[in-house]
Amino acid sequence: MKISCIQMDMRLGAVDENFARAEALVRETAAREHPDVVVLPETWNTGFFPADLDACADRDGQRTKAVFSALARELGLHIVAGSVASRRADGFYNTAYVFDRSGRLAAEYDKTHGFTPSGERGAFRGGSRLCRFTLEGKRCGLIICYDIRFPELTRTMALEGLDLLFVPAQWPAKRTMHLETLARARAIENQMFLALCNSAASDTLCGGHSAIIDPWGEYLARAGEGETVITADADFTVIQSIRE
Repeated sequence: MKISCIQMDMRLGAVDENFARAEALVRETAAREHPDVVVLPETWNTGFFPADLDACADRDGQRTKAVFSALARELGLHIVAGSVASRRADGFYNTAYVFDRSGRLAAEYDKTHGFTPSGERGAFRGGSRLCRFTLEGKRCGLIICYDIRFPELTRTMALEGLDLLFVPAQWPAKRTMHLETLARARAIENQMFLALCNSAASDTLCGGHSAIIDPWGEYLARAGEGETVITADADFTVIQSIRE
């Protein structure tokens, strides 16, 4: 499975501009890299996070679903559409959406652990469900950014079998070492591939350093700072060899 992580820059609160940029990057990546899966970062529609969520949030994820369902179907690839600030009847959520090649909504996940120092827990309601799904027979899971600090969340999914974990993020540059260490640890301890797609948003001082990591904890692809795309092939026969 060929995976591309789009380390996207975005402007805080500039929803229309961010949607246009995300779609353009997916199209460019599909044409250049020919991946099976593309991944976007956390809250790319608004940045992390604007003062006026009510004006910026995607109502029930309707715009995200419409744009990326159609795009996945048109391009014939799986899209892990990062996460977006969304609004539902009971409040705001940090929600990830996954679409398969047919444009079907394959998974939906609300971030479980809000980052308290930034005030995220006061702005967004936390999710209460795990996110497991399959893409082309591969067992996949998804968590969002700060969730990676809680090993129980990933381990619970991994105990039922997990081949690949997607981690859209907006992780600050000053804690890059923490992110890299945690991502490699999650891959090693659960014997799985991990696709980390961090933001390059200068508005929120995000540090980039997206990575695609194998079950040995080795980097298959790794980004520096700034808006860029990384691509790598996940050879799932490696997992079986490790487990044997």
